Amino acid sequence: MNNKEKIQAVALRTIEIETATIRDLKSSINEDFNKCINAIFQSKGRVIITGIGKSAIIAQKIVSTLNSTGTPSLFMHAADAIHGDLGMITPEDILCCISKSGETSEIKVLVPLLRNLGNPLIGMVARKDSYLGMNANFILHTPVTQEADPNNLAPTASTTAQMVLGDAMASCLLALRGFTQQDFAQFHPGGTLGKQLYLRIRDIYPKNEKPLVYPDTKIRETIIEMTSRRLGVAVVADADGQIVGIITDGDLRRMLEREEDTRGLLAKEIMSRNPKTIEADQLAVKALGIMRSNSITQLIVVENKKYVGVIHLHDLISEGLI
Repeated sequence: MNNKEKIQAVALRTIEIETATIRDLKSSINEDFNKCINAIFQSKGRVIITGIGKSAIIAQKIVSTLNSTGTPSLFMHAADAIHGDLGMITPEDILCCISKSGETSEIKVLVPLLRNLGNPLIGMVARKDSYLGMNANFILHTPVTQEADPNNLAPTASTTAQMVLGDAMASCLLALRGFTQQDFAQFHPGGTLGKQLYLRIRDIYPKNEKPLVYPDTKIRETIIEMTSRRLGVAVVADADGQIVGIITDGDLRRMLEREEDTRGLLAKEIMSRNPKTIEADQLAVKALGIMRSNSITQLIVVENKKYVGVIHLHDLISEGLI
């Protein structure tokens, strides 16, 4: 077997083992799982999640996911817990200890200390009959028949199972809390994800120029308006602010191809009718969808059906939506 064949065989084997591990997790969504989720949901404190080694890394990820979906959580490293970090635990908190074997020396030292505090203890563990499994109030079972690496040693399938079950926990709690897109946006104000959920058209268009001509505006003045406003368009509206059309650089090219003498032409004679518009209170990500589906780079912004401004594809790029 050459290197290419070996690489592909090992990669496929890894995926197959981890896929089977995730499939086996279905049996863990049982009454124990329900009790665990209800205990967290009814708790008035936080979820304190602890672990050692790779399980500690997974614990941090689960804590991050829980916090971002409405369940206040803290990470406590199992080794640091016995050197002062137990002080972060309050009487109303619920504890979760993650370990594949449930038998490591750190876990055996930590678990009695956690039990002495009197807080409910969840054990996320592969072996129910382990030290952790026997001493936990609730069990989140992560059955693992083998790790995915060729030596069946490195935490791979086991950490995948822990992460997936942690995501299942967060998803259930999110659903029970009625966590909405607006709640999610509140916790994710930065980056593309946050902006997709809260950034609105009215937050963008006021910084742009407002190119405007009237149906009887001459072509010379129309072109000056288009170029001076630096948006590549001129919106054609009547005296009441009702939009009747738009003139783009494409309309100008078609005019030049069709007309020998353009001096007497008016805006209404070359404009495109029924231009695409968007309400000012719509999410900016909706504007992106309209632009993409219609292969355009500008959108007219309206409020109460009246023309108020223009947004450009470059605005959405600068906001990080693309």
